[in-house]
Amino acid sequence: MNTSDNHALGDFLRARRQRLDPATFGFPAGRRRTPGLRREEVAQLASISPTWYTWLEQGRGGAPSREVLERIARGLRLTTPEREHLLFSPLAIRRRRV
Repeated sequence: MNTSDNHALGDFLRARRQRLDPATFGFPAGRRRTPGLRREEVAQLASISPTWYTWLEQGRGGAPSREVLERIARGLRLTTPEREHLLFSPLAIRRRRV
């Protein structure tokens, strides 16, 4: 697997996560070290393990299935172009070829 593809996916997910307001999702806004949702909160919204979501953001989670990408897209409330970018990223396409 191409490491740059893994990191590109992680960078994309992180950027989308950081722009979201926790209160919009019913999470306490309070004091946070970084803006946006926590990784654990995105994992909860996507019904995946926090560890795996963290690995995806860190570029070491491997190629997630289309179903997982769809759940993450819904959890992050991606726009249609963002969702298509996620689903048709090189890492996602590689997964479908396997």
